[in-house]
Amino acid sequence: MNISIGKLRGLQQLADSKGMMTMCAIDHRGALKRALNEKNPDAVSYQDMVDFKLDLCQAVAPFASAVLLDPEYGAAQAIASGVLSGIKGLLVSVEKTGYSGDSTARITELLPGWSVKKVKRMGASAVKLLIYFRPDLKDVASKQLALVARLADQCLEEDMAFLVEPISYPIEEIGLSMKKFAEIKPGLVIETARQITALPIDVLKAEFPADIRFEQDEGKLLKLCQELNQASRRPWVLLSAGVDFNSFKKQVEIACKAGASGFLAGRALWQEGAQIRSREERMRFFKNTAASRLKQLAEIADSYGKPWYFKLGFENGKFAPVTEGWYRSYR
Repeated sequence: MNISIGKLRGLQQLADSKGMMTMCAIDHRGALKRALNEKNPDAVSYQDMVDFKLDLCQAVAPFASAVLLDPEYGAAQAIASGVLSGIKGLLVSVEKTGYSGDSTARITELLPGWSVKKVKRMGASAVKLLIYFRPDLKDVASKQLALVARLADQCLEEDMAFLVEPISYPIEEIGLSMKKFAEIKPGLVIETARQITALPIDVLKAEFPADIRFEQDEGKLLKLCQELNQASRRPWVLLSAGVDFNSFKKQVEIACKAGASGFLAGRALWQEGAQIRSREERMRFFKNTAASRLKQLAEIADSYGKPWYFKLGFENGKFAPVTEGWYRSYR
């Protein structure tokens, strides 16, 4: 599989020296406001959000291959404050928090005033898009796929790496219980990987293809992750989806053994920190606990995962040589 020089550079910036993507997600907005003030999320100020993200970024970035931040409260702020080193990869989200439509037909909207071109201009390594996705809801899925395809084209034009994060969800009107949704989730996640990676994206940020509250047989979980790996045409990393750290640690090991190229961990690393009101105490939690968790996950990924370039057919980590005069035709 061919890869352009700009995308190659971006993907290299997201990975560690072993080709593993050991990344931290700090682009939460609505969910973080609710975590910081459950009774009145709207009372959480701009500076409250910025302070939380900058403190967390400062604590975990030294141990991450890359950090995912949002443009509203984190990305430019982390660069300007110096808490995100220039040698670290930076992913920036483009979606608006939440979704339009009802809970059974969720449509992703892009953040107004923001774009792929602007992500490129600010010097980021990659664009990230979260979409809610149910492959069995054909009409909604086609709209969501059209959005992915449109942004994929823009990333091709900018020669920018593109990471997509599809999230499944229950359809409440059908009366699906938590257990019932857990039964269909593996099929949803695997088929989603197949459809999303048929488009010209670069990295899939995948859900774990099972709910370990209902399925704990590691042999079955490994088999499901292997099916996910086969379905994905692109490198994939595991998202944490708000599970506790010990659960995510187990998931990362299974996923990496099946072929994942790392993880993009969010709340599993730091969610307890949102309940700490003292900024100094919270910073100690970030430095002592969140950073330690990230290091543990990175060790697991480096031990069991597959470098991201394996999926593209470059198993030795060597890419096609650059031909003389390549720059003339580079567009």
